[in-house]
Amino acid sequence: MIRYLKQGRPAAAKTDDDAKVRSTVEGIIRDIETRGDEAVRDYSRQFDNWDPADFRLSRAEIEAARKQLTPREIEDITFAQRQVRGFAQIQRDSMRDVEVETYPGVVLGHRHVPMNAVGCYIPGGKYPLLASAHMSVLTAKVAGVPRVVSTAPPYQGKPHPAIVTAMDMAGADEILVLGGVQAVVAMAVGTPSVAPVDMLVGPGNMFVAEAKRQLYGRVGIDLFAGPTETLVIADESVDGELCAVDLLGQAEHGPTSPSVLLTNSEALARATLDEIERQLKVLPTAAVAKQSWADYGEVIVCDTYEEMLEMADRIASEHVQVMTREPDYFLDNMTNYGALFLGPRTNVAFGDKVIGTNHTLPTNRNARYTGGLWVGKFLKTCTYQRVLTDEASATMGEYCSRLCHMENFAGHGEQANIRVRRYGNRPYLPWYQPIEARS
Repeated sequence: MIRYLKQGRPAAAKTDDDAKVRSTVEGIIRDIETRGDEAVRDYSRQFDNWDPADFRLSRAEIEAARKQLTPREIEDITFAQRQVRGFAQIQRDSMRDVEVETYPGVVLGHRHVPMNAVGCYIPGGKYPLLASAHMSVLTAKVAGVPRVVSTAPPYQGKPHPAIVTAMDMAGADEILVLGGVQAVVAMAVGTPSVAPVDMLVGPGNMFVAEAKRQLYGRVGIDLFAGPTETLVIADESVDGELCAVDLLGQAEHGPTSPSVLLTNSEALARATLDEIERQLKVLPTAAVAKQSWADYGEVIVCDTYEEMLEMADRIASEHVQVMTREPDYFLDNMTNYGALFLGPRTNVAFGDKVIGTNHTLPTNRNARYTGGLWVGKFLKTCTYQRVLTDEASATMGEYCSRLCHMENFAGHGEQANIRVRRYGNRPYLPWYQPIEARS
């Protein structure tokens, strides 16, 4: 039996919040489409109190930011980017162009073609999430994208030196200090000062996520990524302290970040609830984490692994931390998740910051139909075909013509017929009537 010891806000309240966000974002998009750079600057002043002469950083400004970091900080960024780059390159190498003769004289193939321009949003208003530069800019560059624009909001009234440095070390071709909806809209629709991109990637708050959703179709996006989510699946092989740390470690992202404990041990569930209360008294980010846990935290108790699996796939969480005696049971059987973190030795923070997998992952149950950001998201798999012989063209033409007439596509059929006549050296018209004309 599945039962809740704690539940978050009702779905109806979340729906009301979503409607307000949608309306706000629609207005900003329309305004930037109409007024361009002037509107972008107005929103930057309004939301970030940021009004520089130029949102784009010069080479000298980038170098000045880098000089503010210590050698240890530079080495730490280098180490993290080495892990991310290495795994992204392994993923890229697994994607092979193909060309094969599928029928005598018929060659089919595909190529993985990088996008021409990508815009990467790096969150940084509340927390300077420099790791997002590794995940988006660097991964796009491994994919071979020639133009990568990267932007982050100002942090405490100025560009954050670590974010700027990470973007530069990752290979960004243009670096902007611009945040929020105005940043992603400027990159998507283009303004006199920002040339448009073909795709938007990167996490953000609910407004940034909604802007990406509304812009989808005009540009591509990586995925619909909203506030961070975490699901901890645990049994009595671990304790409440560890579970509480892993839940609150993600709840601190923001006041709307869901954190869920799923367990088959009511004793562990109650111990975790007690630990959360204790840790919230000492956690430096408790003001945010406490609100997030109060409004969106949940504790679910099941009787069996099978019930835990059923509930986990129903939740379809962005991050899934598995701390059970048999973590491979969930690896082998779960189908809906952004990323799995198997065993107590790993955790979501490793994935967020340093271990090498990408931290831009699907939220809002979108893991039911997509995985996270990876090198393949920046590549278009484009097919081609080549017919090498007259005989192959005539044979394909005969089959194609008959199939076209089943669909009443006379023009399509004639494309096939002319190949039969020219390359098969015989007059050719289908001998039968369309299906609906028969009696």
